[in-house]
Amino acid sequence: MNTEVIFHKATLSDTEEICLIGSQTFSETFTEHNTKADMEKYLTETFNTEKVRAEVNTPGTLFLLARVNNQSIGYAKLRHNNEAFADRKSIEIERIYLLKEFHHLHLGKALMKECLSFAEKNGYEIIWLGVWEHNPKAINFYKKWGFEFFGSHNFLLGDDVQVDLLMKKELNIDVQNESVPC
Repeated sequence: MNTEVIFHKATLSDTEEICLIGSQTFSETFTEHNTKADMEKYLTETFNTEKVRAEVNTPGTLFLLARVNNQSIGYAKLRHNNEAFADRKSIEIERIYLLKEFHHLHLGKALMKECLSFAEKNGYEIIWLGVWEHNPKAINFYKKWGFEFFGSHNFLLGDDVQVDLLMKKELNIDVQNESVPC
């Protein structure tokens, strides 16, 4: 199988794909650790067409769809977000999702490289994310990419308040880079 990953900026025409990948990936990763009711509530609220369409249209938000052999296999959602670093230009990886059937091909690396490349090309000083405290596989993945812990915040999954660990990575930016909005 050719594993060349092609990325493109999602548009409204990609909404259904984003909903399907998001729902499937989130279910594959978290169903066994949460109640059915909490999962159903979260999936319904988060990956419905209306909400995702609004997110795709939100200024400062970018969905990068990843395709292999013309099949969508995952995406990253980046959001210009200075909440955690008010004095620095920062961008959040709000989601980085890869369908489970593609994990063995290590295509998560390609998604991360694309996120970091976008952030660096656009002059971001920090890239950051939240990761569930009980997801050691993801935590280790981010550590390998140089992300470090800097705090935590609550994450509501259905009616269950959970804790996300916040991780950041300082970026080496070229001050001559032209900024391109998300």
